[in-house]
Amino acid sequence: QVQLVESGGGLVQAGGSLRLSCAASGRTFSLSLYAMAWFRQAPGKEREFVAVVNRIASRTYYADSVKGRFAISRDNAKNTVYLQMNTLKPEDTAVYYCAAALDAGTPTRAYSYKSWGQGTQVTVSS
Repeated sequence: QVQLVESGGGLVQAGGSLRLSCAASGRTFSLSLYAMAWFRQAPGKEREFVAVVNRIASRTYYADSVKGRFAISRDNAKNTVYLQMNTLKPEDTAVYYCAAALDAGTPTRAYSYKSWGQGTQVTVSS
């Protein structure tokens, strides 16, 4: 079982930046076995995929809505995954979730992920 804890959310003006972190832990846990992703859910909307990075950080994939503005990265030695968010827009407002999947690829569907964090709120004001 993997425990995930997100941090770094907050209130920011449009055009600003935030960096989210996801700390992973677990008994006999190794982050290098997991594809790691960020999803988000805005009020009244379904949870949507944001970004994913594979086990060894050689491949990333982004939703079209964040491509060129967000960057996902990971530090397996620190068991931490990051999401750098730049040029934020009001439509980026959501609860952001970190998720882990025992997968060698870059899955983008929520059902591929069995471990989830509790989420961190990101609010972008106009």
